Amino acid sequence: VQLQASGGGLVQAGGSLRLSCAASGINVVITAANWYRQAPGKQRELVAAITSGGSSNYADSVKGRFTISKDNAKDTVYLQMNSLKPEDTAVYLCSADVTEFSEPPTVGRYWGQGTLVTVSS
Repeated sequence: VQLQASGGGLVQAGGSLRLSCAASGINVVITAANWYRQAPGKQRELVAAITSGGSSNYADSVKGRFTISKDNAKDTVYLQMNSLKPEDTAVYLCSADVTEFSEPPTVGRYWGQGTLVTVSS
């Protein structure tokens, strides 16, 4: 199982981006997932989380601007980022709990590679 993160880029302040985190593999499903970010010289920060039941939580710094969602049919988790600010500039990473319906079924936590988001003022 691999997680592939994508969607980062350069955007002006006030703009939007949508990050994706897709699980590859046969017969896999993402249950819970998190998006983190790490800016240069700063500690990694949990930005948003979604549970297996679909409940979500956000860091105070992004509440009302970011939305985490999960598409079970596509085994993909998204982070919709609106009203971006220069302080949102960071490498964004996803992690997910993935169930693989092998024999026997296995559950593991996986990490995607980072995707860089740069917000210009």
